[in-house]
Amino acid sequence: MALFSDLGGWFDRLGDNKFSTTAGVPKAFESISVFTEKIATSATDAAKPRPRASDKTDHDARRISASKPKHPRLSRSVHLMRSEYDVVVIGSGYGGGVAASRMARAGKSVAVLEMGKEKWPGEYPSTLMEVLPEFHISGSTGRATASCKSVAAGSSTGMYNLVLGHGQNAFVGKGLGGTSLINANVYLECDKRTLALGAWPSELRTDPSALEPYYTRAAEMLQPTAYPEDLPTPKKLSVLEKQAEALGQKQNFYRAPQTTFFQEGLNHAGVQMKASTCSGQDCTGVNDGSKNSVLMNYIPDAWNWGAEMFCECEVRHISRDATGDGYVIFFAWHGAGREKFGDHFHRSLMWVRAKELCFLGAGSLGTTEILLRSRAHGLELSPMVGQKLSGNGDILSFGYDTDEVVNGIGRAKPTTDPPSGPTITGIIDNRDAISSPNVLDAYIMQEGAIPEALAPLIQSMLELLPGKQQPERSNAKDQLQHLMSRAEARFLGPYSKGGSVNRTQVYLIMSHDSNEAILSLENDKPRLQFLGVGRTEHVKKLNGVLAKATHAIGGTLVNTPFHAAFNQQEQITVHPLGGVVMSSDGTGRRGATNHLGQVFSGEGSEVHKGLVCVDGAVIPTSLGVNPFATITALTERSVDLIARQRGLRINWTKNGRLDLFGSPARSFPSPPDLARAHKVMQITAATGGVQFTEIMEGHIHVGNDLDDFASAEETAKSSSSSGLLYLSVSSPRRRNQDAVATGTLSCRALSKDPLLVRGRVEFFSADKSVSEGSNLVYSLTLQSTDGMAYHMHGKKDLTPEMAFSVTSTWRATTVLRTTITNTDGLLAGKGILRIPWRNFTSELKTLQSTLPNGNNLLDRASTVADFVGNFAQNTASFYLGPLGKLQLSPPKADIIPDGSLPPKPAPISTIQLTAADGVPSTLRTWAATTAPPTQKHHILMIPGASVSHEIFALPTVPTNAVDYLTARGHAVSVLSHRFAATPVSARGGTCHEARLDVLAALQHLRAEQQQQGQQKRTIYVVAHCMGAVATAIGLLDGTIPAAWLAGLTCTQVFAHLVFGKWNALKAGSPWLPEAYAGVAGSQWFPMTAEEEDREEEAGRAGGKEGRVVVQRLIDQALRFYPVERRAEVCRSAVCHRFSLTYGRCWEHANLNKETHDGLANVLGGVHMRMLRQTMAMGRAGRVLDGEGKDTVATDEGLERLRGLPILFVSGGANVVFDPESTFITYDVLRRRFGPDLYQRRVVQGYGHLDTWMGKNSVRDVFPVIGDHISSL
Repeated sequence: MALFSDLGGWFDRLGDNKFSTTAGVPKAFESISVFTEKIATSATDAAKPRPRASDKTDHDARRISASKPKHPRLSRSVHLMRSEYDVVVIGSGYGGGVAASRMARAGKSVAVLEMGKEKWPGEYPSTLMEVLPEFHISGSTGRATASCKSVAAGSSTGMYNLVLGHGQNAFVGKGLGGTSLINANVYLECDKRTLALGAWPSELRTDPSALEPYYTRAAEMLQPTAYPEDLPTPKKLSVLEKQAEALGQKQNFYRAPQTTFFQEGLNHAGVQMKASTCSGQDCTGVNDGSKNSVLMNYIPDAWNWGAEMFCECEVRHISRDATGDGYVIFFAWHGAGREKFGDHFHRSLMWVRAKELCFLGAGSLGTTEILLRSRAHGLELSPMVGQKLSGNGDILSFGYDTDEVVNGIGRAKPTTDPPSGPTITGIIDNRDAISSPNVLDAYIMQEGAIPEALAPLIQSMLELLPGKQQPERSNAKDQLQHLMSRAEARFLGPYSKGGSVNRTQVYLIMSHDSNEAILSLENDKPRLQFLGVGRTEHVKKLNGVLAKATHAIGGTLVNTPFHAAFNQQEQITVHPLGGVVMSSDGTGRRGATNHLGQVFSGEGSEVHKGLVCVDGAVIPTSLGVNPFATITALTERSVDLIARQRGLRINWTKNGRLDLFGSPARSFPSPPDLARAHKVMQITAATGGVQFTEIMEGHIHVGNDLDDFASAEETAKSSSSSGLLYLSVSSPRRRNQDAVATGTLSCRALSKDPLLVRGRVEFFSADKSVSEGSNLVYSLTLQSTDGMAYHMHGKKDLTPEMAFSVTSTWRATTVLRTTITNTDGLLAGKGILRIPWRNFTSELKTLQSTLPNGNNLLDRASTVADFVGNFAQNTASFYLGPLGKLQLSPPKADIIPDGSLPPKPAPISTIQLTAADGVPSTLRTWAATTAPPTQKHHILMIPGASVSHEIFALPTVPTNAVDYLTARGHAVSVLSHRFAATPVSARGGTCHEARLDVLAALQHLRAEQQQQGQQKRTIYVVAHCMGAVATAIGLLDGTIPAAWLAGLTCTQVFAHLVFGKWNALKAGSPWLPEAYAGVAGSQWFPMTAEEEDREEEAGRAGGKEGRVVVQRLIDQALRFYPVERRAEVCRSAVCHRFSLTYGRCWEHANLNKETHDGLANVLGGVHMRMLRQTMAMGRAGRVLDGEGKDTVATDEGLERLRGLPILFVSGGANVVFDPESTFITYDVLRRRFGPDLYQRRVVQGYGHLDTWMGKNSVRDVFPVIGDHISSL
């Protein structure tokens, strides 16, 4: 016993759960009972409808949720996106921000789709190692089409995007707020000469003041201001001023207006701003909270007025809405690891409908690419889409190793005094008519700052690049000084005051280029081609200006790496413009949009009125200046005029102070499914959870003619009706909460476009339809772009068939049986979807914590481990089969229906009867539920051995046998005889003796009928199993007159007993009852713990403690009781004990969960005396008398059955009594009396007791009996 105790203690330490044991069980045996149970989680626990999280999980969740978020989160999960909005805005930069803000203020429901992520000041990368994961390279390399290769490296949603092109490259930003997150904030209006160029629409070029009110409106929101005079002057600003003098352009020098706050306070949108620390980090993101980017003004304003933002949404193309005047925007969501699935990512697209307006503000390159792809998908557009791109004449260069301390290296936390200052603080503006008589010769020159992330690399890069323009250094001292300067930087770092890097001036020129760039799609990949960049005389002249300015301070001019590395043939722009330019003549022949940005539908003047471009893509020429002020003003104008056209009134009420951690002032009510999803997402955000994406592929038969999944799948395969479910799931850490699911279903038979999928996934919910099983349940809504809606219900079934089978376990967790219905509930389709191995490996890569990256790594890992552990436990509980924790019988009061079924009617009378030998029995009677009763027969039902009256009156099925028969107009009585599941059974009554109980019941019913003046021959008997055997003995020996019965149904057996294989084996070992009695110290074999003391007349030996130990050992041994197939494995101790006694009495598939869990309510123990007689009759193959003699089924006895109509019913899968049992009696009677009065029915798929307790017995069994009764 000590050995068992040690082993049990070891297993106890394997888990946190404490396994309850029966009261009074000694400690030593408690370890024995735990021995195998600790190997796996209880099947009962796995099947509970979402068990409560453990204390540890709750503690972890509380600990995580206790920490207040450091940064606001205005964007929402795509799980919470509605299927349609009045307005959809693509992109969240200056144009997108304006459109979202103004449309929200106009009372429209607005969705903003941003490809990048939401990051706030304090979250932006600063160091090289932080920047690299946010760096994305895209575009193409090679000049000729044949040698052109697409390039894609890094995170596609990263903040920094370098787009490679032919002739010029572009650097743009991504994130909520667009490129404003990483630009230099310089607010300069376009000069009127540029706006008067012929490329502009007449509405703008002929009215120089057309944009003035909108510039004013933009400035009001963006609040530009020059670097204050009362702050220390940055060194690089002073150096630029000196260079302006050297160039003879002192009059054109001034401090650049920029959207930076130099004092704390609220901005115009109501957002608290911090004072600038002059970090020079604008190009990687300013973390001090001073930059008035779009994220700090237009975006929170839109949010406060009800706009909903969604990040990591890569819009691919747009199509006209087939159901109205709107547009359908197709996008790929980069969340939840969806891009791990390769080609599927850009094929199975999600979508959202814009009912009225769709604004494109994805940047010049992004908007152009979207429209090019839209045209490829059938949207009619102008042939000018993709034409007339400009690099805004941008030139990026460096004045390396000058004679001046520039202090132009940014630092997240400045330490120098004065600091480097904002990235751009000064400007040399040569746009006036005097400096540049030809507007196309105009340019501006600004100084810059190198961000901290590039500081470790910049010296090597500048020194290795070819094409440097060095000043003339006539003396050796000067040369030595610069050599020492470079050495100082090399050894003391880039911030060294005398080092060459700290003496480097950065230049950014904006001018007018003459190139005409083209963006095209090749194999669905964008290809950018700039023609003529780096070869024009104008660029050479500007390079000369830069060289002169650099040499004036003793420095070496180094062009941008692209320009230097590619033989002065490549440039880089940070201001790409054009691609969907405004038309100069109001038609699609000279541009892609009209003056409002409305997209032309061809070469004429017709436009897609609801499709509007609002970013740099519409600008038809280079501006020669930082463009965001003009982009903002143009968008303010477009939105204002379109709002007027549509009769919309924009509310200009100013916000108060915005609480970005709180709720917006205005929001739109969510439908119930989104409200539920929002609640789940709040829980997930607060307590942690996991998210993952899975793809299931298969075939779906569309139609309502097939109910079987396998048949539907085969039919779908024959017609190539495939289906692909691409689903992202977010599951909270709380295990009693369903997960949220979002994605697409691609099924051409249902929709030409992917169907939008939203809904929930329930992990390991109890499968109430089977005795022991658990489900992964998918409850999803489907929406098609053509307005059709469906509901999809899918299940993955975890069943005992998984026991020790890797194949079955894989199938159980990866096969989804799907049913699709219309909104009216009618069947629309069925099929089977599977997770192929290749998709499963991708799915594992997507599994991640929902906690932000800033959270403790241990917290993030623990949320994933908790999910994986819970999944593994629940799966292992089925895989380990009999080794799982036993379901010990709880007290009967705990086994009650869950309330999903109406309560069953109580019997109208319950009386005690006394047999001729003085043994009591109970008779319960139910009245017919038809008024008045329509049938003449009173039904007497006689249960079998060790079962209660509830096998006929189950509360756990919708319609039990009593319900069925009373509804047909019969009064029904059920006899609980001496070997039924009653306390009397402990006395050891046998079938031979129980015939007296049947007689007493019949006498009572006949007496009642006589009192009521009814005919005597109106009692119909339905007898089951050993109750039928007891009835047979009574009829055959004459104790019960057959004339009293109107008819008889015998289920499973009557006068001839043919045991199943295992029962025959046990019957052939007559010593087994004695052996048990000797070991257990009792003649009583209990089915439940409550029955262990039911031994008043059973005899006992030894103490109670010893008997309990024996019973628990039996429970453990019965784990391995042989079953014919895995589907019959279960962990119910009551089920095991009953199977040992009588054989497996049901096909588990026929019992629902409540019935199987409640077996302790229905089943009882058995006395060895009863068992000995049953075994003897089994060996004899027929009924025997009380002394075990074959004196009953004689010719004389059989003659007594003459004239009695009998129906024999057997379960086709019965392993207790072989169906041959009823066949032998049926055949004997037919041969003796003829066939007219005898019927036999074998119900396929049923075993023994499940003919009465089965969830579908009302369909498959009861009508057979009911029809026989009605026929008499």
